[in-house]
Amino acid sequence: MKPKRLPLPTHPLSKFFRPAAESVTTSLGDSSITSYRGTVRLFLTYLGARYPAVRSLAQLHRDPHILGWLAFLRSHHPPLATITRANRVICLRRMLEELAWTRQLPALAHLLGRDDVPRKEHRLPRPLTPEQDQLIQRELLRRNDLLSTALLLLRHTGMRIGECVDLSVDCLRPLGPDRWAIHVPLGKLKTERWVPVDSTVCQLVERLRSLRPPTAPDTGRLLLHRPRGRCMLIRRLRAALQEAVAAAGITARIVPHQFRHTYGTEMLRAGVGFASVMQLLGHLSPEMTLQYLEITQQDLQREFQLALSHPRHLVPTHTTSSGLPPRPDLSSLIASLMNAQHVLEMYRPSRTPPPRPPCQPHRQNPCPNQKTQPTRKIGRDWPVKSRCRKLHPETPTKLHRRTPQVTFAHGVYFSAHGRGMRCSRALKSGWPCRAACPTSDALRGKPLGGRECRR
Repeated sequence: MKPKRLPLPTHPLSKFFRPAAESVTTSLGDSSITSYRGTVRLFLTYLGARYPAVRSLAQLHRDPHILGWLAFLRSHHPPLATITRANRVICLRRMLEELAWTRQLPALAHLLGRDDVPRKEHRLPRPLTPEQDQLIQRELLRRNDLLSTALLLLRHTGMRIGECVDLSVDCLRPLGPDRWAIHVPLGKLKTERWVPVDSTVCQLVERLRSLRPPTAPDTGRLLLHRPRGRCMLIRRLRAALQEAVAAAGITARIVPHQFRHTYGTEMLRAGVGFASVMQLLGHLSPEMTLQYLEITQQDLQREFQLALSHPRHLVPTHTTSSGLPPRPDLSSLIASLMNAQHVLEMYRPSRTPPPRPPCQPHRQNPCPNQKTQPTRKIGRDWPVKSRCRKLHPETPTKLHRRTPQVTFAHGVYFSAHGRGMRCSRALKSGWPCRAACPTSDALRGKPLGGRECRR
């Protein structure tokens, strides 16, 4: 069921923002559409209350309209989270860019800049302490109702709360003898995955199936029945967790998303690889997973001691044989293998990469006393203006954009395309024409660039 969309407020600018919001959110999801419409509703409500004289897009200015709205977001009560304020600013900036394009008002695109987006706060992982985890699970097991069982399922699978409420009845699939996995549907990042589970999670799923009312509709076949909608079920889960935390005597604020932090940290400390933890949590980047895992000094000490107990990076010590001839038994075979390992380990550190081949020199100028000067790049389609001139009218005027320089002769350099160009540097230096040139007979005695050929 799609969420109900509230209408935009009655404002003269609503007729401009409504089609812009529809254009921007054409290919976005329901949550993104709700975010854009909520930002437009909040901004128009603010303008109507603070600046009722603004009735056209041309009247919008950064000071005081946009700066005042940014200050309004910072002073909101209760305070908005940093990520919420950042989303509001990004949505309004995108809307203003759309209006600047469609309404031919370029000034609207510069009302909000990148520096106006609040920086994301770097927060440490927030897993539950062992005492908090034990108290909360004990209280949820004591209640043993629908919401408490769903919260225990969150704790033992590391799912998001939105993924949990979208589970199907047949989400639990057998993979072999005593091996089960739960199918997590498309969630926040539009990805689905399989999470291995144990017998405890199987019992929780069976408990949720038994608590499913018989009057629940068969369409969709959701594991958690939601007669009042998806959003209301998520609110009920959050409220049930707050009641369980208060009943357990915990004064700290606990949210369902901390179960994911606890699950990821528990899997890492149990020996699961980092890449596997990333797949279990359904993340797309390692940076996202690092925000969930708590690595303490005890974890670092344990990994360090484990590395010292298996020093694969060190060369193994080799004990020389006593000079006795080898015997055809198991001990002699093991000693031979150890000798071979020692040789390989000694060879590997001493191996150096092969030297790089020397750079191939460019083709040398036949006259080493003269220095070549390539055509300069001037303008977009070069050469627009060159220091070289055409030889004679028969030479084509159209030049290639990349004309490799090959050789000099008679004050003329010839390209790979067979086109001769008079070089002004050679004219100034008075270079004598002694080399053979295919155009020397045609150029003899002709004035070129103010001088004659000297042959």
